[in-house]
Amino acid sequence: MQAVQPDQLRNIVITGHAGSGKTILAESLALSMGVIKRLGTIEEGNTISDYSADEIVRKHSLNTSLINGLWNGLKINIIDTPGLLDFHGDVKSAMRIADTVLITVNAAAGVEVGTDTVWEYTREYYKPTMFILTKLDADRASFKTTIQELQDHFGHLVTPIQFPADEGLGHHTLIDVLMMKQLEFNPDKPGEMAISEIPDLYLKRAEELHQQLVEAVAETDEELMNKFFEVGNLTEEELRSGIQSALLTRTFFPLFCTSPLHLIGTERLLNAITNICPSPIQRGPEHAICSADETKQLIQPNPDGPTLAFIFKTMSEPRVGEISYLRVYSGHIESGHELIDVQTGQLQKLGQIYTILGQKKTPVEKLLAGDIGMVVKLKDAHTNDTLADKGTSCRISPIIFPLPVLATAIMPVTQGDEEKISEGLHHLHEEDPSFALEHDVEFNQTILKTLGETHLDTIIGRLQDKFNVTVTLAPIRIPYRETIRLSSSAQGKYKKQSGGKGQYGDVWIKIEPLARDTGFEFASEIVGGVVPSRYLPAVEKGLREAITTGILAGYPVVDLKAVAYDGSYHPVDSSEFAFKIAASMAFKSAFEKAKPLLLEPVYSLNVYAPEQYTGEIVGDIASKRGKILGMETEVKMQIIHAHLPQGSLTTFHHALTRLTQSRARYSYSFSHYEEAPPDIAQQLIAEKKH
Repeated sequence: MQAVQPDQLRNIVITGHAGSGKTILAESLALSMGVIKRLGTIEEGNTISDYSADEIVRKHSLNTSLINGLWNGLKINIIDTPGLLDFHGDVKSAMRIADTVLITVNAAAGVEVGTDTVWEYTREYYKPTMFILTKLDADRASFKTTIQELQDHFGHLVTPIQFPADEGLGHHTLIDVLMMKQLEFNPDKPGEMAISEIPDLYLKRAEELHQQLVEAVAETDEELMNKFFEVGNLTEEELRSGIQSALLTRTFFPLFCTSPLHLIGTERLLNAITNICPSPIQRGPEHAICSADETKQLIQPNPDGPTLAFIFKTMSEPRVGEISYLRVYSGHIESGHELIDVQTGQLQKLGQIYTILGQKKTPVEKLLAGDIGMVVKLKDAHTNDTLADKGTSCRISPIIFPLPVLATAIMPVTQGDEEKISEGLHHLHEEDPSFALEHDVEFNQTILKTLGETHLDTIIGRLQDKFNVTVTLAPIRIPYRETIRLSSSAQGKYKKQSGGKGQYGDVWIKIEPLARDTGFEFASEIVGGVVPSRYLPAVEKGLREAITTGILAGYPVVDLKAVAYDGSYHPVDSSEFAFKIAASMAFKSAFEKAKPLLLEPVYSLNVYAPEQYTGEIVGDIASKRGKILGMETEVKMQIIHAHLPQGSLTTFHHALTRLTQSRARYSYSFSHYEEAPPDIAQQLIAEKKH
C-alpha cells in the first residue's frame, strides 16, 4: 500500500462496556472492507483483534488491537479496545491518538458503567463521538429504552440517525432518517444492503425523527439555522456537512444501529465514517510541549513538516521483541529514518515500518502525518515517548492513565527470584503503564497496584508465562504508629562492671505528647553539668533508635517530645555507648507510664457512583469504620466523600465491585493518623508478644 495523505485517512477507536459488541463490530467492519474472508467469533477464539492466548481463554479483549482497510477510496484505521474497566489504560491510550470515538451500546442492556466511563474519557480528550447501538437482533433488545437512557445520561444532543423497523430475533431492516430511506439486509448474504423507499408503516415515525435531526443539526450552526428558518428543511448534503462540523465541536452525537454478527448496518456505518468522521486535517493540530520551559505549541498534520511520531503502546512478542505502536502527527517516518527520542535524547534508527491487521504485520515504505502503524526493536523507547527530527524539542502531550487503586503485596515462590520479578514487572510496565509498582521500605514489601482483580490476575499470569517466575500474594502490612496520651518521666541507669573499665550512664527523661503529625522532638534541660554536653548526642541517638521500633507492638513512635533534664556520670566509666543505652531504658520506662496507644492510617476516599447505589455504599463504608464527610451530585453521579482506615481499603474495593456490579469508581489518598480501636490494638500487641 502506498503512503496515504492525511485527508484520505479516518482514525476510529471502538470503545464501550464489556460485552457490548466492540470486537464483533471491528470484525464486521473488516469483513465489509474485504480485509478478512469470514467473520470470526469470540466463542471460537478466531477474531482478528482478540488474538493473544489470554484473550482467547478469557473471551474478552485485554489489549488494544489495530485493523485497517479501504472504503470509498479512503483508508480507515480502526482500534479495538478492551471493555473491562481493569484494562482502561489501553482505552485511554487508544482514544488519545484517535480522531473519532465510537461508543458501542448493547440494545438489550442499555447504558452500562463502561458507557459512562468512556464518555468521561471523550470529554477529557474532547473527541468527536458517535454511539453505535449493537445487538438489535438479540432477544429483549429495545431501541426506544436505550435511546431514552442515552439521552438521560448524555443529553438531548444524542440523536438517532436510524431506527430498526424490526428488532429482536429476525431483525434485518433499518430506517435511515438522514437518507430518508429503508435499508434492508439479507442475513444469508451479509453485506448486501438494499436501499428502498420507506414503507408507509414507518414513514410518520421517520419524518418525526428526521425533523428532530434537522433541528438538532441546525442548532449547531447559524448559517444552517437561517436556512432552516427560510426553507423549513435541510438537504441531505447540508445535514452531512452540519453533522461533520458539529462532531468536531461536540455539539452533536449521532447514533447508528448495527447487528454486527449479520453485518446489519455495517456497510452504512462505513459510509458514515468516510462521509462525516473527520480526517486528521479536519480534526486539526495537535498539542505539543516544547523546549525546557514546557511551552505549548500546535503541531499541524503536515506530511512535509518536521517529523513528530508518538508511541501510544508498547508490547513484546516472542521471536519479534519490542513492538512500538505509534501515530505520526507531523512529517513522515520510513525505514532507516534517524530520529531522536525527545524524552531521552537517544538516537533511534527505525527499522521496517508496518501497518497492522490484528497480529498480521504488513511492511510499508513510509507513513505520513495522521497515519498509524508500528516499528520493532526500538532501543529504550516506551509508551508516551515522542520520536522527532534531530534538533526538535517538541513532544506530544502524554497519555494520562487511570490511577490504579487495588494494592497487593507480592512475594516470590522461589527464594532468590526477586531480581527476576523486578525485571519482569519492569518490562510488563512498559507494555501497560496503568499498573504501578512500589517498594515499602518499612516492611520490605513489593506492592503491586492494579485497576482491579482481573488486571492483577493478568499481570501475574503474564509474569509467569513470559518470564517464568511465580509469585504469591500477601496482605499489605499497615504502617501503624505508637504514641502517648500523658506526660511522664523515668530514669534510665546503665551500670556495668566486669573487671577493668566499666560502663556508666544515668539520665532522666521526661516525655510529653505533641499534636498529631508533629513527629518527634528532643530537647535538653540539663544544668550544672550533671551530664556533660559531650554525652547529649548519644542520649538523643538512644532515644531516636528507641522510637523506631516502638514499645507496644513494634511500630515507630510519633508525636512526642523527649526532654533530658537530669542524670549523673562517672569520670572514668561513662561513655557515649552507656548514655545511649541509659536513654533507651529511660524512654521505655516513661513510655509505659504515659498511657500509650496505637494509631492507624486513615485515608480520604472519594466514591463516584450512580445514585441508586448510594445507600448501600454509605452502609458499607460505615461497617468498615469509615466516616461519611459529605455528598455532592455531578451530572448523573453521586460523589461520596469519606474517611476510611487503610486496613479497610482492600475489602472496600471488593465490596464496591460487588454492590454496584462495577458501576462505581473511587480514588483515595492518605489523610492522617488516628487512634486504632482497642480490639485491633490488643491483637497487634498480642502478635508482638508471640
